[in-house]
Amino acid sequence: MQPLIYHNAACGTSRNTLAMLKASGETPEIIEYLKTPPNRERLVDLIAMMGITPRELLRRKGTPYDELKLDDPTLTDEQLIDAMMAYPILINRPIVVTDKGARLCRPSELVLDLVTEPVATFTKEDGEVVRYSGEEK
Repeated sequence: MQPLIYHNAACGTSRNTLAMLKASGETPEIIEYLKTPPNRERLVDLIAMMGITPRELLRRKGTPYDELKLDDPTLTDEQLIDAMMAYPILINRPIVVTDKGARLCRPSELVLDLVTEPVATFTKEDGEVVRYSGEEK
């Protein structure tokens, strides 16, 4: 399958993840999720594929997280998904889906476990060098 990335070009982690995909020989389908957010069914599927909870997918920085009081532990998964549907900026990124699985790629080098031929060495935008040994988790 063609890899898929839910991407935000304004995010350095997302840009690094996309660059690592390309450096690994992949040509991903790029979904700018703020312009084309996943529908509710797809979001629920992505959360299940990643094996995380809706709360673990929430992004706090630069979002209405605090004003919506999403740190309230009594909020249900459904309510958290409702918030992400209403405010897609709350969906953390980048999310990558390949035939090896799906993952929230924070840090960006987590994407290397999802590709067939991961790049061995990659330099991120900030100059950090990533060396992939096949042991990332």
